[in-house]
Amino acid sequence: MFRNNYDNDSVTFSPQGRIFQVEYAQEAVKQGSVVVGIASKTHAVLVALKRNAEELSSYQKKVIPIDQHMGIAIAGLASDARVLSNFMKQQSLASKMTYGRAIPLERIVSQIGDRAQTNTQHYGKRPYGVGLLVAGVDDAGPHLYEFQPSGMTLEMVACAIGARSQMARTYLERHLEAFEACGREELIGHGLRALKESLSQDKELTIDNTTVGVVGVGEGKGKERLETFKLYEGQEVGAFLESLNNEGAPAEGTGEGQGQSMEVDS
Repeated sequence: MFRNNYDNDSVTFSPQGRIFQVEYAQEAVKQGSVVVGIASKTHAVLVALKRNAEELSSYQKKVIPIDQHMGIAIAGLASDARVLSNFMKQQSLASKMTYGRAIPLERIVSQIGDRAQTNTQHYGKRPYGVGLLVAGVDDAGPHLYEFQPSGMTLEMVACAIGARSQMARTYLERHLEAFEACGREELIGHGLRALKESLSQDKELTIDNTTVGVVGVGEGKGKERLETFKLYEGQEVGAFLESLNNEGAPAEGTGEGQGQSMEVDS
């Protein structure tokens, strides 16, 4: 039988044990512009490449603050990301109202994973066509999680998702051992360099298309030592890009000469 006999809904398995609707959602993530996340002992960083649909439009937001201690970066359908981010904000607020404390990252990531997996169990629903990188800090320190449309969630040291993200992942793999001891500025630098690796030959990082989000652990004690999630956009990113340009282009793995993938961030 043909493939389309099994891809009309997300609750039907193919004879090979595949759910095609989930695979289509994962393809939507691969078409979105790239986002990079890195975590060290003291900080977690999200770096994203924004895009605009046309010259007359604004750039789509790629990093969304959820709470004082947490933010997400999105790749895929921005409308689906908005639904999930609003759900996460509601859960964060409910935790503060009920327990008087910020929601642990592991719990909220598990909740959005359960919400996404439910869409693969009930007829008439479809998987969310968006992937998330969730960065935050709690009493145990900084964390970085990856959320996939299938509902699977993984804690990561470093991760990149979206179009041409393989080149960013290659950079992250080469420098994996250095991330743990990195401070705030060093971690942002690594994130920007990984993002730069994924660019096509005719593009470069600018203050318009680059977003940086940072959260981490400060020098204080108890809850006071936890830094709030800080989002850098526009002119605020200029200092980071200037520092990156002063270092010069990487010696290898620039990713030049490869075609640009079609993107779906709306």
